[in-house]
Amino acid sequence: MNRLQLFKMSMIMTLVYVLVLSFILYAIKIDLSSSIKEVGTSIHSFVIENISNKNKSEITSKNEKDLTQSKDNGQVNNLILKEKVVLDAPVISQLPELERGCEVTSLAMLLQYGGVKVSKLQLAKEVEKDLSPLTWKNGQKYYGNPYRGFVGDIYSKSKPGLGVYHEPIERLAEKYLPEQIINLTSGDFNQVLSYLSKDVPVWVIINTEYKHLPEHYFETWYTAEGPVSVTYKEHSVLVTGYDQEYIYFNDPLTNMKNRKAPIADFEAAWVQMGRQAITIKSN
Repeated sequence: MNRLQLFKMSMIMTLVYVLVLSFILYAIKIDLSSSIKEVGTSIHSFVIENISNKNKSEITSKNEKDLTQSKDNGQVNNLILKEKVVLDAPVISQLPELERGCEVTSLAMLLQYGGVKVSKLQLAKEVEKDLSPLTWKNGQKYYGNPYRGFVGDIYSKSKPGLGVYHEPIERLAEKYLPEQIINLTSGDFNQVLSYLSKDVPVWVIINTEYKHLPEHYFETWYTAEGPVSVTYKEHSVLVTGYDQEYIYFNDPLTNMKNRKAPIADFEAAWVQMGRQAITIKSN
């Protein structure tokens, strides 16, 4: 065999070797790729499953927290809300003696529910008053501040007046139940529901329509502490219960016990009026 034939044979053997090696490497690559893909799919499934479970857990936890949290003197207590509550609280009419006395009459209902024997007229006499006179200056109205005391005449609508907000009511309630009054003002509506679920009614500021009011029902007047936005549809009731659709309340204006309004409308009105609410400690 001459050198040329040896060279050709060597080239052929080299080519065969390269082809065989290439085939082996290709087969290994396919197998490795498949394994990596399977591992990747498993990891992906594991991650997705755990993220999904984590999200479900977080959502469930949040919903449970929203439904069960309540505040009691700044302390958070867990409470599972009852599906329906309608309390048997006393209903008292503000009329005929107190044409503007819805706030103190609703407070009388709350205090009587708590075992205190006190009348609406006694509370009307004792509630703090803001005696600032109604005046006008440069087209602007100046009057009392309902956050400081009752504004105007509580007995008759033939004279100027409006009403009173939560702070003077809280101070008045404290005289009868020292260290037993809980001011829920500025809180979430779930706090109101939580006390109802513990069989405790809640005093609130609302409006006589029991729904969100258009802005034209409000006006601004000026007080010693600054401007305040008010509406003459301001009202106060004692909230006595709830279910999936309605809020129940004792209305001192109509003398109706456990009157009801759609829960979403009632909450919207309550928020618009400043989220004002007062209750008593549960036993």
